[in-house]
This record gives sequence, structure tokens and C-alpha cells, in this order.
Amino acid sequence: MIFTKACEYGIKAAVYVAEQSMNGYRASLKDISKEIDSPEAFTAKILQTLVRNNIIISVKGSTGGFEADLKKIKKTKLIEIVLAIDGTLHEGRCVLGLSKCSEVHPCPVHNKYKHIKKDILTMLEKTTLAEMSNSVIEGLSCLRN
Repeated sequence: MIFTKACEYGIKAAVYVAEQSMNGYRASLKDISKEIDSPEAFTAKILQTLVRNNIIISVKGSTGGFEADLKKIKKTKLIEIVLAIDGTLHEGRCVLGLSKCSEVHPCPVHNKYKHIKKDILTMLEKTTLAEMSNSVIEGLSCLRN
């Protein structure tokens, strides 16, 4: 259950937009792209997906940009962002890439990794956009190195 590059950027973009919204600002495409270290054109496509999935809001005009509804930030779960960008969790995929890995025919790490996958799924279902954004605001985490 590894995120695609688009999903990684999507999570970082959503966190950055939420962080800016929580501080009373609207984020531009250029600022988001710079902050998450992603090409602008690729970031634009990811942001469109986040807007279509009602995770963030696009505001048109000279003072436009991207923002997040403050009430929705508290309810939006990380899994919603992952599903919006990747469309699936790839949780059935074998960690070693075997096509027929299962309980009946497990790969060498199947039985150990299945518990990790369960923990990851639980984290995705419980972690909110507000939690992630607050972590950045408080300096406990960062969006780039």
C-alpha cells in the first residue's frame, strides 16, 4: 500500500491549503507548487481532482486561489484524499509484487505485512486534514525537506 507520486503531492497540497486556510489565507497554484516541491502543471491537475472531490475549494478571480472550508477540514480524513487521487488503496497488492499472494499462497512477508497494512488503513481512516495541518502549523512536521 504505497502512495503514487500524485497521491503524495495531493496529500501535501491538501495539507498546505488547509494550513493556509486555518491561518486566514488563500493559496495560489504557484505557492502550493513551490511549497510541496511539485511541477506547476502536475500540481494544477492534482488540485483540480481535490476540488472535484470537494476536499478543497477553487476561487476564481484576481484574488482567487485555493482554500479549504474550516468546518470540513476537521472532518476530512486522509483516506478521502488517497481515494480521490489514486482511486484505490492497493491494499490487496502484494508487498513483494507477486501476482498471486494470498492467505493460501502467501509471499515470505505476507503474514507480517498484513498487520502493517491494517494499521495503515486505520491511520488513513482516523487521521484528519486538521490534524495534519495543525502538526505543520505547530512545527511538529513539515511538507518538504
